Amino acid sequence: MDNNDIKQIGKLMCAVTRDWLWQPAEQWVRERNPGSVLHCRVGSGQATYHRYDSRDRQHLITYGARMIVAKHQPETASGWLSGREIRKRGYFGGELSTLNLLAHTCCHEFAHLLQQSAGQRYRGSVHNRHFYTILDELHASGAAQTTRTALAERARDQGLALSDAPFEPVDTRQQLAKWQVGDTVRFGAGRRELQGEIIRVNRKTCTVDGIGPSKGVRYRVPVQMLSRLSPR
Repeated sequence: MDNNDIKQIGKLMCAVTRDWLWQPAEQWVRERNPGSVLHCRVGSGQATYHRYDSRDRQHLITYGARMIVAKHQPETASGWLSGREIRKRGYFGGELSTLNLLAHTCCHEFAHLLQQSAGQRYRGSVHNRHFYTILDELHASGAAQTTRTALAERARDQGLALSDAPFEPVDTRQQLAKWQVGDTVRFGAGRRELQGEIIRVNRKTCTVDGIGPSKGVRYRVPVQMLSRLSPR
């Protein structure tokens, strides 16, 4: 799948978020914060997030291109919070697939928008019980399923592949055992490939200090995305 396809999938996620999540909730959000608007964008990295700017009352949702790539393969999809939520909370029948992961990502970020609007997002307490009450309701109400269906249909209309074939999660514990502090690694793909040195091995990720062109930048990388950097 080339970069253009990935960007187009990101744009579809933005459109589905606006049409099937934002529009039904827009009046509710504006009753609590008049003038609120939503802007969705596709980012070039893996960062995927909701951010609110109180100055212009703009909610920004960013879907990272590298996140979209990662959720196309079991080896790289399992480390994301969205995958753990699907399995542990039974969303979409508890099945992991590219379509389920991306549709749920839309719902996850939109739940943060609703959480912010309800005044239930606090510093140091983002994925709290208020957040999961909202996210559970998006699934229980059918909004998540509608989002999934719309994403699948729009992707099919544009000839983009979003597989709904289930896959099994990868055991990250075995993969983490391969890495230790001081190992040099690469992650990303093509022109976006980055290199670094592991400075900490976490529960599901490694903290990596960039080297070469990435020097001075620190990354928290899902272990599934790491490859050993061959010596020159």
